[in-house]
Amino acid sequence: MRWLLLAAVTLVVGSALLLKWRRPAWYWMTFGAAGAMLKVRFRYASVMDACDLTVAASRFRLTLARWFNWDVPRQRVPRLLWIRPTRTGLRLRVRMRPGQDAFDYSAAVDRLRHAFGVHQVTSREIKPGTVEIAMTGYDVLKRVQMPARTDGGELRIPVALCEDGSVHYRDYRQVPHSITLGAVGSGKSVTQRRVIRELAAQNVALVGIDCKNGVELAPLARRFSALADNADDAADLLEALVARMETIYQVIRQQQRISADIPDAEITADIWGLPEHLRPVPVVLTIDEIAELALFTTAAEKKRRERSVVALVRLAQLGRAAGIFLDIYGQRFGSELGDGITMLRAQLTGRMSHRVNDESSAKMAFGDISPHAVFAATQIRNDRPGMAVVGYSNGEWTRIRSAYTSMREAVSACNKHADLTPDLPELARFRPLADLAPVEAPAVATAA
Repeated sequence: MRWLLLAAVTLVVGSALLLKWRRPAWYWMTFGAAGAMLKVRFRYASVMDACDLTVAASRFRLTLARWFNWDVPRQRVPRLLWIRPTRTGLRLRVRMRPGQDAFDYSAAVDRLRHAFGVHQVTSREIKPGTVEIAMTGYDVLKRVQMPARTDGGELRIPVALCEDGSVHYRDYRQVPHSITLGAVGSGKSVTQRRVIRELAAQNVALVGIDCKNGVELAPLARRFSALADNADDAADLLEALVARMETIYQVIRQQQRISADIPDAEITADIWGLPEHLRPVPVVLTIDEIAELALFTTAAEKKRRERSVVALVRLAQLGRAAGIFLDIYGQRFGSELGDGITMLRAQLTGRMSHRVNDESSAKMAFGDISPHAVFAATQIRNDRPGMAVVGYSNGEWTRIRSAYTSMREAVSACNKHADLTPDLPELARFRPLADLAPVEAPAVATAA
């Protein structure tokens, strides 16, 4: 009987160690979550005290203790409202004591991480007096596995996994325009393919500008309504989008029907308030490398650059209501690219930065958001392509990593949903060929 019990214990411990090594998500759901909950329950008060998250007893209790010669009352521990296990960690809802601030918990997350023995701890304020502490049991960004069910929708797509185990969404209705920065090999193309793959299944028109002769976007041409593979065509394409935007505004103006007998709720200022049969299809413009549109060497290229930048600024300022959204990718996005770039950057609400090689590149994305996000963008490891830092307008930021999407997967999704590609009359001359002819490889001289 003793040998049987020993064999069972050995089997369980061996299985747990094997799961922890090979399948950390399975280990967490079978063994890790229960152990972490017990650890939090039994060590909560002592950890809060050690992390300076307790407050002194009230003056009333201190006065009673002094009058009746009682022992000095203990420090008051924040109340743990509930603890909930998740797929990747734990969620703790804590009621703060009077005199505490949400920043106290944000400043103590690293100490809490070591005290509870978890991989990552983040804190955020839920409402006045209540904070939520999110604990991640393992490194969810090491091997990204998106959940089977996501909360996507129209123009809202799941893009990556956050460090706390939640899903990062690209919501074009809330954040119409975005910029994605990153050094060579940092994973910008992985993120771009992921976004296009998710958008391919939606009722949107994809428009692309890839001045690298289309090597990134040309394989996905079956799902694109328009595609420009050089800077000259890109300038014409951007001006055509501006013309489309002005036409849509004329439609909106005609359909507003402003009169005394029309309810205020039926008056619209964007395409989403139009009748469904009159609503134009939304357009998502993807620019693979913004610097190729801004650099110039001759007078003719300078005029072309001015046309492109002016059209981009107009689309960023006015395109949202017309259903035109921008996704801009580049290695740098600073004032050295010339006039108009700073004005354009001010209109790009979404900020994402992959690994960068210098601090100034990170400041281009997060300098006006958070200095901590700037530092985090420079600390991304080289062996984690697709990992990035996302900053929000309120000063918050988080680390994310896109699920790896190969070119084969993106091409398959675009070909599968090629029938959803709308034909835009304004962009007819930029319609990419459905069947791309193979390009003959140039002859390369070799040494004898």
